Amino acid sequence: MDEAIVLLPTVRQLMTEIQTAKADMDALTTELERLMGLTGGNGHLAADIASSREEVQRAATKLQKLIEELDGIGVELKGIDEGLVDFPSERDGRVINLCWRLGEDTIAWWHELDTGFASRQPL
Repeated sequence: MDEAIVLLPTVRQLMTEIQTAKADMDALTTELERLMGLTGGNGHLAADIASSREEVQRAATKLQKLIEELDGIGVELKGIDEGLVDFPSERDGRVINLCWRLGEDTIAWWHELDTGFASRQPL
């Protein structure tokens, strides 16, 4: 539990960056789809589409690196849009997940490994 609390400021920052990166990628993907819809398969706007594809790829790479950074500190991403993560931990001699969502002040919930957010209980 103490280790998770120490990580919380880093996790909070990473989750904020992950949500922003996902929103950016979604917007770029929507623009790429719009451009592709305008071409009608005739090659029109090919340069714009190629550029847009590169932007989507860069955004996806950035998002993946942020997720890997979160994973690298031992935190499991459960939901980008919800800002939901689990911290594997131990309680009463068994492994459980501490559960935290972006916007919560501290880690105050836990759940069994085979359950999720809906089954979380207060610490």
